[in-house]
Amino acid sequence: MWKTQQCPQDWKRSVFIPTPKKGNAEECSNYRTIALISHASKVMLKILPARLQRYVNRELPDVQAGFRKGRGTRDQIANICWIIEKAREFQKNIKLITWRWKLYPRMLRNVAEIDLSTSVLGQKVSMPICVGATAMQCMAHVDGELATVRACRSLGTGMMLSSWATSSIEEVAEAGPEAIRWLQLYIYKDREVTKQLVRRAERMGYKAIFVTVDTPYLGNRFDDVRNRFKMPPQLRMKNFETNDLAFSPKENFGDKSGLAAYVAKAIDPSISWEDIKWLRRLTSLPIVAKGILRGDDAKAAVKHGLDGILVSNHGARQLDGVPATIDVLPEIVEAVEGKVEVFLDGGVRKGTDVLKALALGAKAVFVGRPIIWGLASQGEKGVQDVLEILKEEFWLAMALSGCQNVKVIDKTLKADTCEEERHQSSSDSFSCLSMMVKTWL
Repeated sequence: MWKTQQCPQDWKRSVFIPTPKKGNAEECSNYRTIALISHASKVMLKILPARLQRYVNRELPDVQAGFRKGRGTRDQIANICWIIEKAREFQKNIKLITWRWKLYPRMLRNVAEIDLSTSVLGQKVSMPICVGATAMQCMAHVDGELATVRACRSLGTGMMLSSWATSSIEEVAEAGPEAIRWLQLYIYKDREVTKQLVRRAERMGYKAIFVTVDTPYLGNRFDDVRNRFKMPPQLRMKNFETNDLAFSPKENFGDKSGLAAYVAKAIDPSISWEDIKWLRRLTSLPIVAKGILRGDDAKAAVKHGLDGILVSNHGARQLDGVPATIDVLPEIVEAVEGKVEVFLDGGVRKGTDVLKALALGAKAVFVGRPIIWGLASQGEKGVQDVLEILKEEFWLAMALSGCQNVKVIDKTLKADTCEEERHQSSSDSFSCLSMMVKTWL
């Protein structure tokens, strides 16, 4: 039933393509389902720059694999509808950067020399493009976070290390001693665990703490539930010693997502601004609130002594229906009144996306998924490739917009499209796919 079809040589892997037997209705139905899911994935890929697509295509076989066992028609239909909705959420951040916000370039500004460098929380970086926190990177490549930090060091930019990394705070520091490193932090029910993470980061030369504030519980991640996600047997969260905190594969999570069960057991859902005060007293490192989407929350963060805001919706994977980060960025920038630095993650796929974010007031952007695609593809070199692509595109976007350096990027470069145009743009990509599903049903 399964034939091996070779991908282009630079992908360096094979995928399995189902070939239905003639007269076998069940296999033909499965084949049609997989073809439809493949089309959904291709629609998602259209929004990405062509030079990054080869990284994304690695994920396609995994999307297809869930349908090889041939579940019933009702389950298949439910999964198709869910994937379409997931694709909508996945695209939300990217759509609004790409289509809603337009650039108005300046002309005759002498762009023979362009300086991309800036600073993040007092640390100089070669460009306002940094690597965001993504957990368990050794699931993508054997070198995981060590490869990522080495790539960041080579490009002269910063890396935010996830507390849930598969390489420890110390290992990452040793792999990239000259790299700019920040630690992403959750506040655990056991405050001593949180305290020790901060102390270790201080000892190993990390320059800031990014405290995640949008995860009292894990959002509904149906693919994790369906796959009963748990850590592969050879891996663990290296920053923790005990099995229950290290998300050990030995743990039995039943028919639930292991990560959701882990968060419910370990992360404190009762955290409030009082806990932010506690964290502020705990360390002299700059602290950034990661996950702010409202102006009043941004003002509260400033009031409680935080040093920055990372506008983030957790990759659109926490609460369904939240706005794209680019959409709320102007509100956050206005709310803080220049008192703290504002950063953005979510949907950054092109150099022009970076330029738009800076024009709307962001100090820098953080990139997540594309880094993992590059890491999975070619390890350290893959991460370097992704960062270099974004850097080159940002350089060109600045040149074509008449910006000699990041200091001259301001709100005069951008404009918001009308509501009608935005609505039309956000619906066109899925009209053909939706029609296919309705016809099939």
